[in-house]
Amino acid sequence: MTWVFWALLSATFAAGTALLAKVGVEGIDSNLATAIRTSVVVVVTWAIAIALEKHHAIAQIGRRGWIFLTLSGICTGLSWLCYFRALKLGPVSSVAPIDKLSIVLVVLGAWAFLGEGMSLMKLGAISLIAVGAIMLVFA
Repeated sequence: MTWVFWALLSATFAAGTALLAKVGVEGIDSNLATAIRTSVVVVVTWAIAIALEKHHAIAQIGRRGWIFLTLSGICTGLSWLCYFRALKLGPVSSVAPIDKLSIVLVVLGAWAFLGEGMSLMKLGAISLIAVGAIMLVFA
């Protein structure tokens, strides 16, 4: 199975996340809802890591890996807190497209900080994503 398969599966689950979270956050503080969701994520991901016997490799993770995974975790938590707050306040059909503007930021960040290539086609594509997200919000 290629990365494309896993990326499409990720997109499918992300769509489910948005739709289910919008219903689940009704009548609940968004921070508490995020804490509940995060707890489920922790249990499920550790269960998978243990079931696949990947947890033994934890001792081999270097300092740099720990630092960047920790920073990524902080960003994930803050993103989820903001996302759930936005879902509580706004329509999921507008919140999700704005959230997906992260694609534009990732492509620009990968170019600026990770040395990934930038072409006119890629620049045009992220421009279309940005315009499309904004159009969805006001549609």
